[in-house]
Amino acid sequence: MAYSSFDDEYTMLALEMLEGDQSDEGDSSNVHLTRRYIRRDHHEAHDRLIRDYFDERLKYSEVEFKRRFQMRRRVFIQIMEGILNFSANHLPKYFEWFHVRPDFRGELGISTHLKITAALRLLTYGYAPDASGEYLQMLERVARESLQNFTKCITVLYSNDYMREPTREDMERLYEVHEENHDFPGMLGSVDCMHWVWGKCPVAWKGQFKRGDHSHPTIMLEAVASYDNWIWHAYFGVVGSNNDINVLNTSPLFESMLNDNFPDIPYAINGVEYKRGYYLADGIYPQWASFVKAYSSAANPKSKYFSRKQSKARKDVERTFGILQGRWHILQQPARAYSLKAIQRIMYACIIMYNMIVEDNGFNISENNWVYKPVQNMQTTWYDRCEEYKARTKELHDREVHERLRGDLVKHVWAIRAQEEEEEAEDEGKE
Repeated sequence: MAYSSFDDEYTMLALEMLEGDQSDEGDSSNVHLTRRYIRRDHHEAHDRLIRDYFDERLKYSEVEFKRRFQMRRRVFIQIMEGILNFSANHLPKYFEWFHVRPDFRGELGISTHLKITAALRLLTYGYAPDASGEYLQMLERVARESLQNFTKCITVLYSNDYMREPTREDMERLYEVHEENHDFPGMLGSVDCMHWVWGKCPVAWKGQFKRGDHSHPTIMLEAVASYDNWIWHAYFGVVGSNNDINVLNTSPLFESMLNDNFPDIPYAINGVEYKRGYYLADGIYPQWASFVKAYSSAANPKSKYFSRKQSKARKDVERTFGILQGRWHILQQPARAYSLKAIQRIMYACIIMYNMIVEDNGFNISENNWVYKPVQNMQTTWYDRCEEYKARTKELHDREVHERLRGDLVKHVWAIRAQEEEEEAEDEGKE
């Protein structure tokens, strides 16, 4: 797309009209400029960006592009084409924002490359929006609006693919990989919560968004991550005064299972069959059938060894939080938005693009090709559905299953350790 050169004739004419005649001091019609005009050449900034990162004879290599944008060039182009090619009967304004259209003079506006780059720079580096003015030649307001509209587009385009629940094939693959790497059969992932500081929290809300172990108001994120650091579940927006149990009580983590829309993939440990997979959790989580926790006070070597294995495997979600914050530095800085919904969109957009990058790097366990859509049985009555929901809730909260599952896992990991020690002893004997 060709861009014409910037024309200063209209700018000079506007300045002359605003300045007026400064010689007539008594003339009340004189207009005094309240702020200084800064000339910004968007077309030159677009051409420079193309030469540096997208031209055939580009200045910066793929490695430098990935370091600055946190993604490969092909992922950037995929996102840009997805935004530009989105079609609907009434195209939303946040998609129209990225389309280049001429202004009243016939000059093309800010290019799509510049707007997406401004949004990604704010997410990647976490600096203030006015920092885009030098290289991208963009107003602070335009950079802020680019970020807001970009997060809306990302959540609309890619939520179904990169924030989906695991399918039957995904769960089978998760079972296999977690048993191979952590010695935990039936493991779906690890669950934990993360806080994001809200710098612009209204004064009237600071009490409910703040708790004793955090000196600033925060918003909480609950996430489930697997061995490949893929985020399978994300629930963000709970006030920071809550703990992990309060977040769990409002979270949709088990909503599909309670509504009988979650595939049941059985597995066996020491000859005992279990119906559904489980998540590794820390000590604050309840003793439910779908959680496996370490022992708070292990009394024997088997329990101590199991607790060490569980704590090591649960580092998957903590490592994922570290990578997520390291990739998008805006999550390390206090959130500057005044709207909670705007902050939620930023968080979900970061998670979606994080999973896109994991997939592009080839580290994802499962192929992201289709979504499991179970068929609901609507032939039953409302009373029967309520009774089934109550039965599934009781099954989820079963403490006996929790204790039995943890006991079987203790025996399982201890038996693997004993077998490994025997193999090592045999190898030493052969040497």
